[in-house]
Amino acid sequence: MKYPFITLLGPTATGKTKFAALLADTIGAEIISADSRQVYKGMDIGSGKDIKDYTINDKVIPYHLIDIAEAGTEFNVFQYQQAAYQAIENIRKRNKNIILCGGSGMYIEALLKGYKLFPVPTNDSLREQLSKKSFEELTALLAQFRPLHNQTDTEDISRLLRALEIEYYYSEHPELLNRTQPIKSIIFGLKGDRDLIRNRITARLKERLENGMIEEVQKLVNEGVSQMQLVRYGLEYKYITLYLQNKIDKETLFSKLNIAIHQFSKRQMTWFRKMERSGFVIHWLDILWSNEKKLQFCLEKLL
Repeated sequence: MKYPFITLLGPTATGKTKFAALLADTIGAEIISADSRQVYKGMDIGSGKDIKDYTINDKVIPYHLIDIAEAGTEFNVFQYQQAAYQAIENIRKRNKNIILCGGSGMYIEALLKGYKLFPVPTNDSLREQLSKKSFEELTALLAQFRPLHNQTDTEDISRLLRALEIEYYYSEHPELLNRTQPIKSIIFGLKGDRDLIRNRITARLKERLENGMIEEVQKLVNEGVSQMQLVRYGLEYKYITLYLQNKIDKETLFSKLNIAIHQFSKRQMTWFRKMERSGFVIHWLDILWSNEKKLQFCLEKLL
């Protein structure tokens, strides 16, 4: 193998997990998830874990960084990076290839670029200054630091203040942004016609709503998970929580959530295009290709 570390990325609803498992079975690899919500226990249907997709020919492909945090807690990119480094070390000790698979661009870049991240302390004086500004002013201020691809940072005031706190901290300590431990990886991406992906998203959403996604969120609430935190997780957890709070009806839940996931998919592709502009080479596979053609394409690059 010319590349023992492989990255498979793409927007939601492109079949990344299933193909990653098939590729892992073919080349003897283990999978590290790069999904910002699949780290949480009990958040299964809404985050699209699809654990069954890791089974190929009655064999479960080993996977990592799924169900490693309690629902209702915060799990940030620093914690993800540290957990991923540990998983990588363990997999390499077993002499296995590695497939990093997911759609969270920030998590993927944190590993491949090797950003040196540190837990950022709370800055009460800064927060006091920022609290005098309007929500719109704070959003505009954050946009001066970086593109707002991750809209969850601007969904409520607490996340917005925390995002600004982090940006100010790194602006005052630029040495912490030095890249370290970059990972050499070949990158494959799954993409397809926009209308096809939109149709897949809508069909999948209908299926998940019919198969227990609302009940999953209700169970989390019953177990004491903060509804405010569920809203902060965004997408499925946000809108279903609003539905359970009787703030929207079921029809509005579906329409708003469907639009939000379509927008999320578009933002994912924006992030991946940004990665390409910054120097990453992504070898794209069409989601309509057969599994055999996808495998052949990848193996020609890998072997």
